[in-house]
Amino acid sequence: MRRLPLSVVILWACCLYSVSADNNGVKKMKVQFATGPLLKFQICVSCGYKRVFEEYTQALYQRYPDIRIEGENYLPLPVYRHIASFLSMFKLLLIGVIIVGKDPFALFGMQAPGLWVWSQENKIYACMMVFFFSNMIENQCMSTGAFEITLNDVPVWSKLESGHLPSMQQLVQILENEMKMNVHMDTLPHHHS
Repeated sequence: MRRLPLSVVILWACCLYSVSADNNGVKKMKVQFATGPLLKFQICVSCGYKRVFEEYTQALYQRYPDIRIEGENYLPLPVYRHIASFLSMFKLLLIGVIIVGKDPFALFGMQAPGLWVWSQENKIYACMMVFFFSNMIENQCMSTGAFEITLNDVPVWSKLESGHLPSMQQLVQILENEMKMNVHMDTLPHHHS
């Protein structure tokens, strides 16, 4: 009975460590080192936008050889990252308990529910169900749907606000307008007070 609270504390500590130990989950993808403006993509990697990012990067680099392009994973809120991390650890613990076959309900003086009895009779199916169901929830927690684009730290596109990805033509038009505006701002005389 005393081991159960200790194991819960250890599981909780492992979850917090795994979330904070991975550099906040940021995966940076540096594509091009050049001297021009910096175009930065923050994307939802788990949504499958990495391929779109790579295609856009290739096309943009051909059109603008001096541009610097960076990409990184757009992270969900910390509470969702913690939930996903906890589920990941809990999933492994639950699969271990199913495989070992020790009835955890007996520790509390409770009768084992029918689902537990079924899991002991069908260990392989039960472990697969726990694994896939938990992964589905973890992926949902980590998915943001983001495809955010900034040019020199100025937001130029947000899928979270617009609801869709920019077409290549839209992105090129936005970049052309932003670069023209930046060139125009650089040519204005600076007044000193």
